[in-house]
Parts: sequence; structure tokens; C-alpha cells
Amino acid sequence: MLNFEEELKKFKPSLEVEEIEAAVYQEDVTDMKDIMREMKQQKK
Repeated sequence: MLNFEEELKKFKPSLEVEEIEAAVYQEDVTDMKDIMREMKQQKK
């Protein structure tokens, strides 16, 4: 039977996850509000 406490102690996140997390936080994400603002400015 698995001992979940022991398994959690051994767990280490992969470097890929940390790299992805850093890339996501650095990314300039355009949301719907930005798109609507840009469309409104183009109509003027």
C-alpha cells in the first residue's frame, strides 16, 4: 500500500514546470478588455 506522506516528501517538481511558470509570468497577455479598448480606438 502507498504511504502518501512518504511519497509527498520525495516529490520534486520538474524543471519544466518552473520554466513554464517563469515564461507565463513574463508574457504580456492580451485580455478581452485590451482587445475591446483597441477596437474602440480604431473606430475613431
